[in-house]
Amino acid sequence: MNYIVIDQGTSSTKAFLFNSKGIPIHQNSIKHELFKPKPFHIESDPIQIVRAVKILLEEMINKSGDVIIHKVGMAVQRSTFLFWGKNTIKPLTRAISWQDTRAQNIVENIENYRKEIWEITGAPLSPHFGGPKFLFITQNNKFLRSQIDKGNVFFGPLSAFIIHSITGIASIDNSIACRTLLYDINKGKWSNFLLDLFQVPKKCLPRLVPIQYKYGNILKTKIPLCTVIGDQQAALIGHQGGLAQHSLSANFGTSGSILFNTGTKPQIISGLISSILYSEKNKTIFMVEGTINACNSIFYHLEKTLRISHNKMQWNKRANATNTNGIFIPGFNGLAAPYWKTGFRDIYIDLDDDPNQIIRAAMESIVFLANDIIKCLGNANIKLTKKITVSGGGARTSLLQFLADVTEKEINHYLVKDQTATGVYILLNINDSNGDNAHVFDKKFFPKKQYNIVKKKENWLKAIKKFNLNLSSF
Repeated sequence: MNYIVIDQGTSSTKAFLFNSKGIPIHQNSIKHELFKPKPFHIESDPIQIVRAVKILLEEMINKSGDVIIHKVGMAVQRSTFLFWGKNTIKPLTRAISWQDTRAQNIVENIENYRKEIWEITGAPLSPHFGGPKFLFITQNNKFLRSQIDKGNVFFGPLSAFIIHSITGIASIDNSIACRTLLYDINKGKWSNFLLDLFQVPKKCLPRLVPIQYKYGNILKTKIPLCTVIGDQQAALIGHQGGLAQHSLSANFGTSGSILFNTGTKPQIISGLISSILYSEKNKTIFMVEGTINACNSIFYHLEKTLRISHNKMQWNKRANATNTNGIFIPGFNGLAAPYWKTGFRDIYIDLDDDPNQIIRAAMESIVFLANDIIKCLGNANIKLTKKITVSGGGARTSLLQFLADVTEKEINHYLVKDQTATGVYILLNINDSNGDNAHVFDKKFFPKKQYNIVKKKENWLKAIKKFNLNLSSF
């Protein structure tokens, strides 16, 4: 038996054909465009993305040949939302990216509800998430609002639109529902209070289901879609022991996350997001997460800012060969955990005009944010292991060594590159036999005592305080 996994991300859609031993026997990817029509407006074309998903699914089916495809699973970027027709399954808006912060005025107008929202949802009040995006779009589109009132429209994450497009049935899994600011993580259902606050009719939302669920058959075949999960959740599960309580890992891709498995009860921690890591009909496992908006995306941003071609960026090589005492705070996408500040101008402190110093400081900013997230976990009396498992395309040597130095932890990097896809495969195969999910580390990084690390951490926190970017809290 074979398994198909779709990994739908910020800039591309990947597909993998796994055999029953968890070995990818074929894979491919299709990129899609990101549109930036205005400052802090970031969108993609949902039709382009669904077309890519369908093309890749058909390719995997053809490559499987006479071998039966047992199940299909998907991992999808989480905080990208859109509106589409219930009957037509046609988009009524572009997909508003997780990076998009156009709804900041909505957030400012309901700031008094921040504590209550965090306690209900486990997530901070932020324009990155679904509720503020819904209210902003509908306040500025009267026709769309009228269609919603008539019951003709679905609003949901990109995952729900893809599910509807390939199975004919709209569903939203509860790991991604955690990014709507409408989901009560304590009760496991939509919050009537938050539906009213963001003026979202319940009839506008797709059906709410667990991660492991019979979503329907794909593309009018007999192949079932059985797993849909947030991409970062899948990455944690893809790490060795990710479903075990107290596992700690990091994933560095276009964005990044520090992820911690809290077990069978949700835990609300100021500055961090509480989410569902895994769910089936009668079982739920929770996690806390600190997101980092700018990982690989920071270097794409600097390619334009510093006028460096993509082929010449080679940020890891530059960072390994450069030292700097300067600080770079990436504001172009805003700061996520634990500060939750919307977009602002990038901050440069004590950096020369040398592009290599800026690139080194940008790499270091990713690590400083990761360390701030880990400190939030420690401040919540969570006992952390002395090791962090790491994966993702941005997990390069310069970043991993600096992460070890700053956190004073052993960093273990997985040989398997596509950890997100591996996590989905593990879930597809979780009740089947023959699965061999053992992984090996290809690199380990140990803390080096460098005289300037303490000073650099102090300078980072001074800069955060100076520019009023302090920890967002209840």
